[in-house]
Amino acid sequence: MTRVLVTNDDGIAAPGLRWLARAAADRGLDVTVAAPRHESSGTSAALTAVTVNGRVAFDRTDLDGVPAYAVAASPSYITLLAGLGAFGPVPDVVLSGVNKGANAGHGILHSGTVGAALTAAMNGLRGMAVSLDVISPVVARGAGSGGAVIAALDLVDDETRHWGTAADVAVRLLPWLHTAGAGTMLNVNVPDLAPDQLAGVRQATLAPFGQVQMAVAESGHDYVRVSLEESGARQLPGSDLALLADGYAAVTPVRLLGAADGVTVDLGRAPS
Repeated sequence: MTRVLVTNDDGIAAPGLRWLARAAADRGLDVTVAAPRHESSGTSAALTAVTVNGRVAFDRTDLDGVPAYAVAASPSYITLLAGLGAFGPVPDVVLSGVNKGANAGHGILHSGTVGAALTAAMNGLRGMAVSLDVISPVVARGAGSGGAVIAALDLVDDETRHWGTAADVAVRLLPWLHTAGAGTMLNVNVPDLAPDQLAGVRQATLAPFGQVQMAVAESGHDYVRVSLEESGARQLPGSDLALLADGYAAVTPVRLLGAADGVTVDLGRAPS
Protein backbone atom coordinates (compact mmCIF):
# COMPACT_ATOMS: atom_id res chain seq x y z
CA MET A 1 0.00 0.00 0.00
CA THR A 2 1.27 3.47 -0.91
CA ARG A 3 2.28 5.45 2.17
CA VAL A 4 1.47 9.16 1.97
CA LEU A 5 2.50 12.05 4.19
CA VAL A 6 0.21 15.08 3.91
CA THR A 7 1.61 18.41 5.05
CA ASN A 8 1.13 22.10 4.26
CA ASP A 9 2.27 25.62 5.14
CA ASP A 10 -1.15 27.01 6.16
CA GLY A 11 -1.11 25.08 9.43
CA ILE A 12 -2.81 22.06 10.96
CA ALA A 13 -6.23 23.77 11.13
CA ALA A 14 -6.39 24.72 7.44
CA PRO A 15 -9.37 23.24 5.53
CA GLY A 16 -7.27 22.41 2.47
CA LEU A 17 -5.12 20.06 4.54
CA ARG A 18 -8.17 18.23 5.83
CA TRP A 19 -9.67 17.82 2.36
CA LEU A 20 -6.42 16.51 0.87
CA ALA A 21 -5.85 14.01 3.67
CA ARG A 22 -9.41 12.74 3.48
CA ALA A 23 -9.28 12.36 -0.33
CA ALA A 24 -6.07 10.32 -0.12
CA ALA A 25 -7.47 8.13 2.68
CA ASP A 26 -10.69 7.54 0.72
CA ARG A 27 -8.53 6.10 -2.10
CA GLY A 28 -7.33 3.43 0.31
CA LEU A 29 -3.88 4.92 0.82
CA ASP A 30 -1.95 4.73 4.09
CA VAL A 31 -2.13 8.39 5.12
CA THR A 32 -0.46 10.31 7.92
CA VAL A 33 -0.74 14.07 8.43
CA ALA A 34 2.11 16.11 9.89
CA ALA A 35 1.77 19.87 9.52
CA PRO A 36 2.92 23.05 11.25
CA ARG A 37 1.09 24.07 14.40
CA HIS A 38 0.75 27.57 12.97
CA GLU A 39 0.80 29.16 9.54
CA SER A 40 4.21 28.96 7.87
CA SER A 41 3.50 30.58 4.50
CA GLY A 42 6.43 31.93 2.53
CA THR A 43 9.00 29.78 4.32
CA SER A 44 10.28 28.15 1.12
CA ALA A 45 12.47 25.18 2.13
CA ALA A 46 13.53 26.70 5.45
CA LEU A 47 14.51 24.24 8.17
CA THR A 48 13.17 25.85 11.33
CA ALA A 49 11.71 24.34 14.47
CA VAL A 50 10.91 25.20 18.05
CA THR A 51 12.94 22.97 20.32
CA VAL A 52 13.03 22.41 24.06
CA ASN A 53 16.18 20.68 25.26
CA GLY A 54 16.85 19.69 21.66
CA ARG A 55 13.41 18.12 21.21
CA VAL A 56 10.94 19.17 18.51
CA ALA A 57 7.51 19.28 20.09
CA PHE A 58 4.34 17.95 18.46
CA ASP A 59 0.75 17.22 19.45
CA ARG A 60 -1.05 14.08 18.31
CA THR A 61 -4.51 14.75 16.91
CA ASP A 62 -6.98 13.45 14.32
CA LEU A 63 -8.34 14.90 11.06
CA ASP A 64 -11.57 13.18 10.05
CA GLY A 65 -10.20 9.79 11.07
CA VAL A 66 -6.67 10.35 9.72
CA PRO A 67 -3.86 10.29 12.33
CA ALA A 68 -2.23 13.69 12.51
CA TYR A 69 0.62 15.55 14.18
CA ALA A 70 0.73 19.30 14.82
CA VAL A 71 4.46 20.02 14.76
CA ALA A 72 6.35 23.08 15.95
CA ALA A 73 8.38 23.23 12.74
CA SER A 74 8.39 24.43 9.14
CA PRO A 75 6.93 22.24 6.35
CA SER A 76 10.35 21.24 4.99
CA TYR A 77 11.63 20.37 8.46
CA ILE A 78 8.54 18.21 8.96
CA THR A 79 9.19 16.50 5.63
CA LEU A 80 12.76 15.71 6.67
CA LEU A 81 11.52 14.29 9.97
CA ALA A 82 9.01 12.11 8.11
CA GLY A 83 11.80 10.81 5.87
CA LEU A 84 13.61 9.72 9.02
CA GLY A 85 10.60 7.79 10.27
CA ALA A 86 9.56 10.28 12.96
CA PHE A 87 5.85 9.80 12.21
CA GLY A 88 5.82 6.11 11.37
CA PRO A 89 7.03 4.29 8.25
CA VAL A 90 8.84 6.48 5.74
CA PRO A 91 6.32 7.77 3.14
CA ASP A 92 6.50 6.95 -0.54
CA VAL A 93 4.92 10.27 -1.48
CA VAL A 94 4.63 13.66 0.20
CA LEU A 95 1.49 15.65 -0.64
CA SER A 96 1.75 19.31 0.35
CA GLY A 97 -1.45 21.40 0.41
CA VAL A 98 -4.10 22.16 -0.50
CA ASN A 99 -2.65 25.66 -0.23
CA LYS A 100 -4.89 28.73 -0.04
CA GLY A 101 -3.71 30.61 -3.11
CA ALA A 102 -1.95 29.58 -6.30
CA ASN A 103 1.76 28.74 -6.21
CA ALA A 104 2.66 29.41 -9.80
CA GLY A 105 5.47 30.72 -11.95
CA HIS A 106 9.03 31.15 -10.71
CA GLY A 107 7.53 32.59 -7.54
CA ILE A 108 7.19 29.00 -6.30
CA LEU A 109 10.71 29.48 -4.95
CA HIS A 110 9.25 31.30 -1.95
CA SER A 111 6.42 28.87 -1.16
CA GLY A 112 6.47 26.70 1.95
CA THR A 113 3.98 24.40 0.21
CA VAL A 114 6.36 23.86 -2.71
CA GLY A 115 9.36 23.77 -0.37
CA ALA A 116 8.01 20.69 1.40
CA ALA A 117 7.46 18.83 -1.89
CA LEU A 118 10.91 19.82 -3.17
CA THR A 119 12.51 18.69 0.07
CA ALA A 120 10.82 15.31 -0.30
CA ALA A 121 12.05 14.93 -3.87
CA MET A 122 15.59 16.04 -3.03
CA ASN A 123 15.72 13.27 -0.42
CA GLY A 124 14.72 10.52 -2.82
CA LEU A 125 10.95 10.54 -2.23
CA ARG A 126 8.24 11.80 -4.57
CA GLY A 127 6.56 15.12 -3.89
CA MET A 128 3.48 17.01 -5.03
CA ALA A 129 2.52 20.57 -4.12
CA VAL A 130 -1.19 21.30 -4.52
CA SER A 131 -2.73 24.79 -4.47
CA LEU A 132 -6.17 26.35 -4.99
CA ASP A 133 -6.31 29.64 -6.91
CA VAL A 134 -8.26 31.98 -4.63
CA ILE A 135 -6.55 35.34 -5.19
CA SER A 136 -8.32 38.08 -7.16
CA PRO A 137 -6.53 41.28 -8.25
CA VAL A 138 -8.27 44.52 -7.26
CA VAL A 139 -7.49 48.19 -7.89
CA ALA A 140 -6.98 50.22 -4.72
CA ARG A 141 -7.77 53.94 -5.17
CA GLY A 142 -7.83 54.96 -1.51
CA ALA A 143 -5.71 57.67 0.05
CA GLY A 144 -2.03 56.94 -0.17
CA SER A 145 -2.47 53.86 -2.34
CA GLY A 146 -1.28 55.51 -5.51
CA GLY A 147 -3.91 53.63 -7.48
CA ALA A 148 -1.86 50.45 -7.37
CA VAL A 149 -3.24 47.19 -8.69
CA ILE A 150 -2.95 44.94 -5.68
CA ALA A 151 -3.81 41.34 -4.98
CA ALA A 152 -6.36 40.61 -2.30
CA LEU A 153 -8.16 37.55 -1.04
CA ASP A 154 -11.86 37.86 -1.69
CA LEU A 155 -14.13 37.65 1.31
CA VAL A 156 -15.34 34.10 0.81
CA ASP A 157 -15.75 31.74 3.75
CA ASP A 158 -12.83 29.32 3.40
CA GLU A 159 -15.05 26.37 4.25
CA THR A 160 -17.11 27.05 1.11
CA ARG A 161 -14.19 26.95 -1.30
CA HIS A 162 -13.74 24.05 -3.71
CA TRP A 163 -10.96 22.26 -1.85
CA GLY A 164 -12.40 18.94 -3.00
CA THR A 165 -11.74 19.81 -6.65
CA ALA A 166 -8.04 20.34 -5.97
CA ALA A 167 -7.82 17.26 -3.72
CA ASP A 168 -9.45 15.09 -6.39
CA VAL A 169 -7.03 16.29 -9.10
CA ALA A 170 -4.12 15.51 -6.76
CA VAL A 171 -5.16 11.97 -5.88
CA ARG A 172 -5.86 11.19 -9.55
CA LEU A 173 -2.23 12.08 -10.29
CA LEU A 174 -0.89 9.92 -7.46
CA PRO A 175 -0.74 6.60 -9.36
CA TRP A 176 1.49 8.20 -12.00
CA LEU A 177 3.63 9.94 -9.39
CA HIS A 178 4.07 6.75 -7.36
CA THR A 179 5.50 4.94 -10.40
CA ALA A 180 7.67 7.88 -11.51
CA GLY A 181 11.35 7.94 -10.72
CA ALA A 182 12.52 8.70 -7.20
CA GLY A 183 12.98 12.43 -6.79
CA THR A 184 10.08 13.40 -9.06
CA MET A 185 8.15 16.52 -8.04
CA LEU A 186 4.90 17.99 -9.41
CA ASN A 187 3.46 21.44 -8.83
CA VAL A 188 -0.33 21.45 -9.22
CA ASN A 189 -2.58 24.52 -9.31
CA VAL A 190 -6.37 24.23 -9.51
CA PRO A 191 -9.03 26.93 -10.05
CA ASP A 192 -11.53 27.47 -7.25
CA LEU A 193 -14.33 25.84 -9.24
CA ALA A 194 -16.78 23.00 -8.82
CA PRO A 195 -15.60 19.76 -10.49
CA ASP A 196 -18.12 20.06 -13.33
CA GLN A 197 -16.89 23.59 -14.09
CA LEU A 198 -13.23 22.59 -14.42
CA ALA A 199 -12.11 22.88 -18.05
CA GLY A 200 -9.71 19.97 -17.66
CA VAL A 201 -6.17 19.17 -16.53
CA ARG A 202 -3.18 20.27 -18.60
CA GLN A 203 0.60 20.12 -18.28
CA ALA A 204 2.04 23.62 -17.99
CA THR A 205 5.25 25.59 -18.05
CA LEU A 206 6.14 28.00 -15.24
CA ALA A 207 5.20 31.63 -15.78
CA PRO A 208 8.14 34.07 -15.49
CA PHE A 209 7.23 35.11 -11.96
CA GLY A 210 4.16 34.40 -9.87
CA GLN A 211 0.57 35.50 -9.75
CA VAL A 212 1.62 38.73 -8.07
CA GLN A 213 4.85 40.58 -7.47
CA MET A 214 6.00 42.95 -4.77
CA ALA A 215 6.32 46.68 -5.36
CA VAL A 216 7.11 49.67 -3.14
CA ALA A 217 3.87 51.60 -2.66
CA GLU A 218 5.20 54.23 -0.28
CA SER A 219 8.48 55.04 1.45
CA GLY A 220 9.67 57.54 4.02
CA HIS A 221 12.61 58.37 6.26
CA ASP A 222 12.23 55.29 8.47
CA TYR A 223 9.64 53.07 6.81
CA VAL A 224 8.55 51.42 3.61
CA ARG A 225 5.13 50.09 2.61
CA VAL A 226 4.81 47.47 -0.07
CA SER A 227 1.94 46.28 -2.22
CA LEU A 228 1.39 43.20 -4.33
CA GLU A 229 0.78 43.96 -7.99
CA GLU A 230 -0.57 41.76 -10.75
CA SER A 231 2.42 40.35 -12.62
CA GLY A 232 0.85 40.18 -16.10
CA ALA A 233 2.22 36.66 -16.57
CA ARG A 234 -1.27 35.32 -17.31
CA GLN A 235 -0.78 36.33 -20.95
CA LEU A 236 1.84 33.66 -21.70
CA PRO A 237 0.17 30.74 -23.52
CA GLY A 238 0.81 27.36 -21.96
CA SER A 239 2.00 28.74 -18.63
CA ASP A 240 0.44 27.69 -15.34
CA LEU A 241 -1.14 31.12 -14.81
CA ALA A 242 -2.59 31.24 -18.33
CA LEU A 243 -4.16 27.81 -17.93
CA LEU A 244 -5.60 28.75 -14.53
CA ALA A 245 -7.18 31.85 -16.07
CA ASP A 246 -8.84 29.60 -18.66
CA GLY A 247 -10.27 27.31 -16.00
CA TYR A 248 -7.78 24.45 -16.27
CA ALA A 249 -5.86 22.70 -13.53
CA ALA A 250 -2.15 23.19 -14.31
CA VAL A 251 0.40 20.44 -13.64
CA THR A 252 4.10 21.29 -13.84
CA PRO A 253 7.00 18.87 -13.28
CA VAL A 254 9.68 20.83 -11.42
CA ARG A 255 13.40 20.23 -11.80
CA LEU A 256 15.34 20.01 -8.55
CA LEU A 257 18.10 22.37 -7.53
CA GLY A 258 21.41 21.56 -9.19
CA ALA A 259 24.61 23.01 -10.61
CA ALA A 260 24.29 25.30 -13.64
CA ASP A 261 25.69 23.20 -16.48
CA GLY A 262 27.46 25.08 -19.26
CA VAL A 263 28.40 28.10 -17.13
CA THR A 264 32.14 28.79 -16.88
CA VAL A 265 33.29 31.14 -14.12
CA ASP A 266 36.26 33.40 -14.83
CA LEU A 267 38.56 32.57 -11.91
CA GLY A 268 41.39 34.80 -13.10
CA ARG A 269 40.95 37.25 -10.20
CA ALA A 270 40.28 34.64 -7.54
CA PRO A 271 43.06 33.74 -5.10
CA SER A 272 45.17 30.87 -6.42
